[in-house]
This record gives sequence, C-alpha cells and structure tokens, in this order.
Amino acid sequence: MESDFFAYMYRLKYIERWSLMRNTTKESVAEHSFHVGLLAHMLCEIGNAIFGRSLNADRAAAMALFHDATEVFTGDIPTPVKHHNPKMLASFREIEAMAAERLHSMVPQPLRGAYASLLGIHDSSSPPSESEQELHAMLKAADLLDAYLKCVSEVASGNREFAVAKMEIEQKLAQLAMPEVDWFLDRLAPGLGRTLDELSRDDD
Repeated sequence: MESDFFAYMYRLKYIERWSLMRNTTKESVAEHSFHVGLLAHMLCEIGNAIFGRSLNADRAAAMALFHDATEVFTGDIPTPVKHHNPKMLASFREIEAMAAERLHSMVPQPLRGAYASLLGIHDSSSPPSESEQELHAMLKAADLLDAYLKCVSEVASGNREFAVAKMEIEQKLAQLAMPEVDWFLDRLAPGLGRTLDELSRDDD
C-alpha cells in the first residue's frame, strides 16, 4: 500500500519560519530541522568529548530531523502567538498532537514503531528513559541555539528587526546553564557573524 508520509515531509521546505518578522534571508522548517540536527549532534559530541558524558549523538540528530514535522499541517506558529496565554498554548499542543497522530498513521505499518517517538508519540504507561530525556534537553538547546544563530546572522546583515530577539534568546541560553552550549557559543558560534571574505581570511 502506498504511503504519503515522505510526500508530506518534503513539503516542510514550503513552510516558512519567522513569519511575523522582516527577514533578509528566508528560512524554511526543512532548513531549520537540518540545522537543529547539526547542532544537536555537535552538542552531544561536545558533551561526550569535553565533559565526559555518554550521549547518543546519532539519535539526537534523528530526533532533530523530525522535531517540527507536524508543522507541515499546523504551519510555524510564531512564539509570541503560541505563548500568548496558557489556554492558547494548550490548544496548540492539542492540535500538534493530532497532527503527529495523522503523520504517524501515514508511516507504513512495519515502520511505525521506529517513528512513533521521533514524531512525539509516546506510550503514557512507559515514560521516556533518562537517556532519552537527556537527548530531549540537548534537542531543546539545539532548537534555541539555531534561533539564536538566525538572529546573529540577521543582525550581522544590518537587520535590527532581530536585535531584541537576539538578546532575549541569549538570556534563555544562559538560563539553560549547559556547559555544552557555553562551549559552542565560545568556540563555534562567532563565525556565524562573519562575512565570507572574513571567513576566508581566517583560513589563510
């Protein structure tokens, strides 16, 4: 039996993020998911190599690829709208859960077990393991970090529209108190604010 699962997943490239803000460079949910995958993998490897943790970086990257999959049905709801009040957030979470169920129903039956947790569907009688919770924390950090890097890029392009968002996200990242995030910000993030010519000079 044919499945439309990937037909929908590929349409994430048509869903735009930051819809309430003026962008110098538009970003799709597909691009964002790729970036979060890179970041989640890197944060886990930083945790393992620098801070002696045992995180499954490959699993974190897979989780990241699907973390916003439901937006193919819901669209990207801007944070100020989604978090306007608890009732609105609860309604959105309910819609999100229904979208996840719809997507999961499209996965071919033999594969559904592998994709359930990736789409955010969990058995209430079997809560996520401690290792899975750690990966979710890394995923959340990577998601926030990608938003920060988007702001850095926009501000570096002269777009003041993202200046306040950049400061607010900086504060949220600091509140995470995650050494992996701090290590990334100190050593890997600065290049995102440089032009190609500046990056090329650094390589010489």
